[in-house]
Amino acid sequence: MASQWDLIADVIPTDAAIQVNETFHINVVSKQLLAGAVVVDLGSGDGRGRRKWRRYAPQVSWIGVDIASSPEVELRPVSDAPLVTYDGIRLPFATASVDCISCQQVLEHVRHPEQVLAEAARVLKPGAPMIGTTSNLEPYHSYSLWNFTLYGFVTIAREAGLDVVEVRPGIDGPTLIERQIRNRPPEMSKYFSETSPRNAEIIEWGRQTKRNAALVNNRMLQFCGHFAFHTTRRPT
Repeated sequence: MASQWDLIADVIPTDAAIQVNETFHINVVSKQLLAGAVVVDLGSGDGRGRRKWRRYAPQVSWIGVDIASSPEVELRPVSDAPLVTYDGIRLPFATASVDCISCQQVLEHVRHPEQVLAEAARVLKPGAPMIGTTSNLEPYHSYSLWNFTLYGFVTIAREAGLDVVEVRPGIDGPTLIERQIRNRPPEMSKYFSETSPRNAEIIEWGRQTKRNAALVNNRMLQFCGHFAFHTTRRPT
């Protein structure tokens, strides 16, 4: 029987065993983007992602994309930010015209994730990154449709024409479930940016047993609520 490690060890980081959130890969890829680079925030909701990109990459041209109506879209403030709508599948950009796609906690809400990933690959320039986060072990929230296993995500991303650079663990699943059971108490929100309890236990297990970073990451990924991904458009 193939384990998660057997199937996706090549995309599990070996550098450090850490919990990350959406800003991790924004910080990484922002250093590679030139002035005027087009960054598409896929599933931009209320547009708050623009603030993160302004912080890490003020030189880029940010464009928010979302469906016409959702609870998050309805919270979108009136501003001069470029925001466009799409039908949930077809992205309104020319082939190989986009320098980066950011997709934060969106794919679990998308009705046809495989088609959206293929569209992302179509509009990205060859070698350009698509980064984001999505759900693994997370309870239902705001019209969510799916939870992705790590193997499942890697499989459909590759089939869509994306090379998977890495996947990293976010907040652990048991903590995310407990937060939902307790009706999302404010004090638990810190675990989206601080190491969550089960991840801390796994990191300590790795220290005591002298496991390398990849094996500790693999265990955190098995039980993560969210995971972060870094992919690139496969060169043609």
